Amino acid sequence: MNIVEIEGKKAIQAAVDAFDLELRELSLKIHANPELSFHEYQAMEWLTEPLKKAGFAIEKGIANLETSFRATWEGQPGGPTVALLAEYDALKGLGHGCGHNIIGTSAVGAALALKAAHPNLQGKIVVLGTPAEEEGGGKILMVQDGVFDDVDAAMMCHPQKQSMVLRGGLACVDATFKYFGKSAHASSAPEKGISALEAVINTFVAVNSLRQFFKDDVRIHGIITKGGEATNVVPDYCEAEFLLRAETVEDLTIVRGKVYAAARHAAEAVGAKLEITEGLVYAERNNNKTLASLFKENLELLGEEVIEPPKKGGIGSSDIGNVGQVTAAIHPYIKITDDAITHTPEFVEAAKSEAGMQGLNKAAKTLAMTAYDVCCNQAYFQMIRKEFEEWKKKKQSK
Repeated sequence: MNIVEIEGKKAIQAAVDAFDLELRELSLKIHANPELSFHEYQAMEWLTEPLKKAGFAIEKGIANLETSFRATWEGQPGGPTVALLAEYDALKGLGHGCGHNIIGTSAVGAALALKAAHPNLQGKIVVLGTPAEEEGGGKILMVQDGVFDDVDAAMMCHPQKQSMVLRGGLACVDATFKYFGKSAHASSAPEKGISALEAVINTFVAVNSLRQFFKDDVRIHGIITKGGEATNVVPDYCEAEFLLRAETVEDLTIVRGKVYAAARHAAEAVGAKLEITEGLVYAERNNNKTLASLFKENLELLGEEVIEPPKKGGIGSSDIGNVGQVTAAIHPYIKITDDAITHTPEFVEAAKSEAGMQGLNKAAKTLAMTAYDVCCNQAYFQMIRKEFEEWKKKKQSK
């Protein structure tokens, strides 16, 4: 790193620190007012307010999603377009147990700091407000609408219990199974009924029997969301929800086929009918290693210890995977706790703690410094794009 880059990054760090109090207040306000997927109206307004004040051009409701936004600052022409991704939806019944208040605010903080520290930056900085990561796949819909078509590099930073840059993500899809039977008195005329609940139970048994024949990375989670109305009535309608995961979209197709066949046969076995509705398919994560390496160097510049992700297991899914299919993207993590696990009440507390706010500060600095690298170092930018284009070509040839 030369003296210009060193001074440039020091300026970014100082700018983030100047915004620190405002960023803390914004993050804690979102945390205290959790909103579910596709209903993040307050968070969208709160996140765009400081960007608008700083001179970013604001567009709301992009890709026909009411709670999405695009905030754009165009520096000097001729540079790359870097997207900083903001998430801000909460978990049902839990609140911000995944720390999206930190994710959204760190993206905003990074953009504000970049513009303040380097008003003549060669490139375009875009903050994309991506709703419904937890349920609905907002980024998938935005990818399908072409929002990422002119983005050269995309990144975000997720709070965790370790700082990592190359953690993977599984492909996944959610499915609702609706079973239709026939009601009857469970004691005096059970022979006249068709139990939708038995079809549900048989499905769980059938799925469990399949598990030993799936690859180790496959994960299948299911719950019964409707199991009948009364114990003395044969249930004529029941529902179950499943989430299916596999290493790749191609592997997921195989898993879906087997699980859906098991559910159909389970319904047929008791004479019930089955209807399956699917959500959007979340693709596996495609981390751009060159971009991730820059992010790692910048984290370490702040004194942060970066660990290697688990070689096996320990990963979930995110719609950032779909973004990585169309442009260079990364989904690194910043440590905010020693032991709390995401999607738990303990992580809700961590996401508003002092450690959480310190993590927010480091995430904003690292996002901004990495965007600075992409815009100011042509060699880095070319390596990032070359890696993505080679990955794309290899994938298309399969």
